[in-house]
Amino acid sequence: MHDKKYQQRTHHLRVARANTFLARLAGLMFRKSLRPLEGLLLSPCRSVHTCFMRFPIDIVFLSDDYRVVGVVEQLAPWRVAGGHVGTRQVLELGAGSVQQIGIQLGDYLCLP
Repeated sequence: MHDKKYQQRTHHLRVARANTFLARLAGLMFRKSLRPLEGLLLSPCRSVHTCFMRFPIDIVFLSDDYRVVGVVEQLAPWRVAGGHVGTRQVLELGAGSVQQIGIQLGDYLCLP
């Protein structure tokens, strides 16, 4: 018997990286939007906020080896998300990207 719950898939994405304090602090605050499937990887990071942002985003919480340990879709401006066990980095994507790509818990993301 093959249980879909335990099926692991790999996704290949291209994203910008924010791996300094200032880059993580600024994040997407000064952007007007994200292009389809465009993202920002915050590392190290365990939670995010959307203060001062102008648009909703999808959040993918990742372990050290890029395994998806949590997902929040359509996070509106002025909200906070986090608290997923095992999170070491966070990928911010345009709203609707998680569903469009088909990202699910347990998947692995291939990020250059």
